[in-house]
Amino acid sequence: MGTNYTASTTETTHGSGNGGSLMWPWEHAAVAYIGYSVVTRVTTGETPSAGPVIALLVGSQLPDLIDKPLAWWLQLLPSGRSLAHSLVFALPFVTLGVWMARRYRRTDLGVALGVGYLLHLPGDVVYPVLFGDRPAYGFLFYPFVPREGYVESDALGKITRLFGDFLGFLGTPRGMMYLSGELGLLVVALWLWVWDGKPGFSAFSRRLRGAIAG
Repeated sequence: MGTNYTASTTETTHGSGNGGSLMWPWEHAAVAYIGYSVVTRVTTGETPSAGPVIALLVGSQLPDLIDKPLAWWLQLLPSGRSLAHSLVFALPFVTLGVWMARRYRRTDLGVALGVGYLLHLPGDVVYPVLFGDRPAYGFLFYPFVPREGYVESDALGKITRLFGDFLGFLGTPRGMMYLSGELGLLVVALWLWVWDGKPGFSAFSRRLRGAIAG
């Protein structure tokens, strides 16, 4: 992403020469769970339950699940961080989600999904700072702050290149420092999840056993 955050012709990850800018899905999930667990404990005095945790994890991936296929596969968006990463879209979308969940008396699911979604955005904003770049905030105001388009005809190849760059980056001194922080983030998220009683694990285990049993 470089230092121009109002437009981007390419989207890079940790292996780029000037640092990275794309958070991986597990990083978004970890940040979302840590934030949601802490907020839930502080505001309700309880631990997160299975349903909201699943909604939270889905919400933490939604901006990428919307933008990246539309940009990388269908070329309908100028960037993998544009429409769904914009506050112009995100705030009405989250509000609608909470309203619909409330109608079905599952406000907790709507709130959890919204928390996961909204925590995705600041993660993408501040992440470049870890690699010596400035915060990437331009996409928050799309389409008022335009994103330069690019043609990506081989989306699978792009993902493969990004992951290859990521693995190469981990072999550098800066990459080793990053890996230490990455492991710390994941350990904290996993520890919180276990401390919270592993919400969602029992339901997942039952479904898995049922699928195996046929």
